[in-house]
Amino acid sequence: MSYFAFTDTHTTVPAVPACGYKTVFDNGKGPNTGGMGAYSPPVFFSAELGRQIDETIMNPVVKALQIESRPYEGILYGGLMITGEGPKVLEFNARFGDPETQVILPRLKTDLIDIMLAIANKQLMLTNIEWSNDASVGVVLASGGYPGDFKTGFPITGLDDIDKDVLVFHAGTKTGKTMGEILTSGGRVLTVVATGKTLAEARKKVYANVARIHFEGCHYRRDIAAF
Repeated sequence: MSYFAFTDTHTTVPAVPACGYKTVFDNGKGPNTGGMGAYSPPVFFSAELGRQIDETIMNPVVKALQIESRPYEGILYGGLMITGEGPKVLEFNARFGDPETQVILPRLKTDLIDIMLAIANKQLMLTNIEWSNDASVGVVLASGGYPGDFKTGFPITGLDDIDKDVLVFHAGTKTGKTMGEILTSGGRVLTVVATGKTLAEARKKVYANVARIHFEGCHYRRDIAAF
């Protein structure tokens, strides 16, 4: 599970968590990638688990950095494993995760700029950060062969056919020579994200829109948020 918190060194406020999918193929098969999709919130997440993570991991880390005269402000990303003994830390990042970011920020109701200004001005304690109760599912469309060798420069079609309430985040893309043409230019090309009242609703919507996008060699996992 990916767990995030905003901090201005004095105050630490949890964000909503997410679960990402690292392997390139369905059912956890194939080599690891930068991420093939994500969803939020995790099906196993609870307020009690969040409290435990805040009290035993996130808050102590921020305080320890301050004690060591290495104060940190911004977004703290903890990569966790949830075990029978409780949450365990795999890694920390001083940034939002990718593609976890794309399923977390659509749930943010408070303006992100206001949060960042509050962090910069050490006023996070005075900021009310609100999140939507909706679920969010993101699916990465990758180049054929990724994370190994892959070819780029293929036209992407279908972007104009996406539902208005569905987001498409560009990663490995570039503009072509003709007006409006978008070409592939990387391994992970796009992330398509949909929200819904339930994970099932968001999942159905995102895959319906993924099916409208095409480019040569396009590959994506079909089991994101499938339970």
